[in-house]
Amino acid sequence: MAAPLICPQTAPAPALFSVRGLRLSFPDTAHKPLFAPAPRIEVLKGLDLDLPRGQITGIVGESGSGKSTLGRVLVRLLRPDAGQVLLNGQDIATLDEAALRPLRRNLQMIFQDPMSSLNPRHKIWRIVAAPLARYANDTSSRSGSAARRDQALRALERVGLDPSFGERYPHELSGGQRQRVGIARAIALEPEFILADEIVSGLDVSSQAQVLSLLKSLAQEMNLTIAFISHDLSVIRHLCDNVIVLNRGEILENGSVEQVFAAPQSEITRLLLDAIPLPELDDKWFD
Repeated sequence: MAAPLICPQTAPAPALFSVRGLRLSFPDTAHKPLFAPAPRIEVLKGLDLDLPRGQITGIVGESGSGKSTLGRVLVRLLRPDAGQVLLNGQDIATLDEAALRPLRRNLQMIFQDPMSSLNPRHKIWRIVAAPLARYANDTSSRSGSAARRDQALRALERVGLDPSFGERYPHELSGGQRQRVGIARAIALEPEFILADEIVSGLDVSSQAQVLSLLKSLAQEMNLTIAFISHDLSVIRHLCDNVIVLNRGEILENGSVEQVFAAPQSEITRLLLDAIPLPELDDKWFD
């Protein structure tokens, strides 16, 4: 099999994640024989990639390309079959949950559907404070609870929501506001890495612009490393520093956004670019 087409980069930033030989398969239960194990479908096929520290890397591909699966391996919601997932030089691919626990505060995720990922019975401040409670040392003390509430309200302010939103419930917020709550929850622990999986796909255009502008400013302010999964190449072009193009579990291209978009090296990348409108957006859209 031919090696993936890699766009050359000059002076690459140090990597927060280095992935080598990553493989993952799932059982194909639809074709399971009656008295035998189900055959397996390989979803990730020996991936090699780096995520530069302090940069936003877009992960794109058609449905079924493996982009969301790759993201879930990075935050170790899925355990790979083979390969290395080096986080700050430490291989987390085979760590058990006890060994992963100290690392999880640095690996946060923003979900695609904020309504389904926010507990409808909890006030907003409690939702944002949930990771603080999980990783704090004083989870049971009253003073600890008050401190976490204060931290949660500061996180809400950081994403552009008034502290009064802390007393509301998810159903009282708009879609864009709920996604801001999801971002606030993700940044509350000030992590190194955030996985953002199709986080604006359900929002209207105006809300998309506001959420993406917020994410970009937070990435710069907090020196975040972000893996941004999306099917919208116009968003990738204007938000991300780098882009990885996946197809059927393999990397087709991996390089800076400018290089890949200006001179795509694979036919599939060119088809993806041609298939999706790429309007000339005003740079102030993200200001």
